[in-house]
Amino acid sequence: MSKVYLTGAGPGDIELLTMKAHRVITEADVIIYDRLANPQLLEMAKDGCEFVYVGKEDGRHTLPQDEINEVIYQNALKHNVVVRLKGGDPFVFGRGGEEGAYLHERGIKFEIIPGITSAISVPAYAGIPVTHRGIAVSFRVVTGHESPNKKESQIAWENFKTDDTIVFLMGLHNLPKISSKLIEVGKSEDYPCAVISRGTTKDQSVVIGTLSNIVQKAKGVPTPALIIVGKVVQLRDQLNWFHT
Repeated sequence: MSKVYLTGAGPGDIELLTMKAHRVITEADVIIYDRLANPQLLEMAKDGCEFVYVGKEDGRHTLPQDEINEVIYQNALKHNVVVRLKGGDPFVFGRGGEEGAYLHERGIKFEIIPGITSAISVPAYAGIPVTHRGIAVSFRVVTGHESPNKKESQIAWENFKTDDTIVFLMGLHNLPKISSKLIEVGKSEDYPCAVISRGTTKDQSVVIGTLSNIVQKAKGVPTPALIIVGKVVQLRDQLNWFHT
């Protein structure tokens, strides 16, 4: 009987792939992968494995999500081992919940294989811990790109005023809005923040600034990029191990 593995590919560095994810990739009859999954992972597949690209980029989607759900389902009808390979973790803004529910409604067995989310790993590779004793006892992970079809935003910006650390995923194009909203709800203009581009890969770059100047400093930074806001950013001088 067929089974679909909704599999986290991790943040980019292929050595951060889990052992379980590696196993199912090597066993897969078909791999349905997105833009953020390192393409080198496909080289682990067995001979004869099929590859289906369903990547999404801001403003350019290979397929809308409902059609991706159907692609996964149709492949489950034809193959025994289907790997849906997703950058980061399937359940951290990865639409894995929607895909799993779609399969459940159609009687298809599936399994979730968590991946290392970029929300913690990318800052770590930039020398920025999301928590640190005496500085940050909590962190919030927020989508930086809500669906344009929403009638109103679900982001309660006023709740962010007292957050120690805030990580925005997929938010580079909305950086002006993010910085201005945080200042509007009470964060100081000189509050530390960073933009980390192509984190955990050889092309990683880090821009350090404040809420008042990060938009200007991060101009031209390539995607994918993560935004982290908090005093933990100041620890980079001591903890920057990746670029040394």
